[in-house]
Amino acid sequence: MAFADRTLKCRECGADFVFTAGEQGFYAEKGLLNEPQRCPTCRQKRRLDRTGGSTREMHPVVCAECGIETTVPFLPKQDRPVYCSTCFDKVRAEAR
Repeated sequence: MAFADRTLKCRECGADFVFTAGEQGFYAEKGLLNEPQRCPTCRQKRRLDRTGGSTREMHPVVCAECGIETTVPFLPKQDRPVYCSTCFDKVRAEAR
C-alpha cells in the first residue's frame, strides 16, 4: 500500500503537523488503526507528564555481537550478553 504525507491538526495545541508516509507505514505494520491526534511536541509533553517528568535512565554498554558502544534502558548483568538494537533483532529472529 502506498502512503502519502498528510497534514493533521493537533487536538492539544491546534497546530498543523505532518503525518508522514513513513509513520503511516509504521502504524499499519503495528496494526494501529487510529492516526495520531497530537503533534510530536504535545505527544512528548504528554509522555513526560505521565511519567512524572522523568526520563529513562540509560546505561552504556558494548554490544556482545558487533562490539559497538550503545545504551540500554536497564542495568546489565555480567552473566548475560547485551546487544545493540540491530544485533538484538537478529538474535531474536534466529531464536524463532
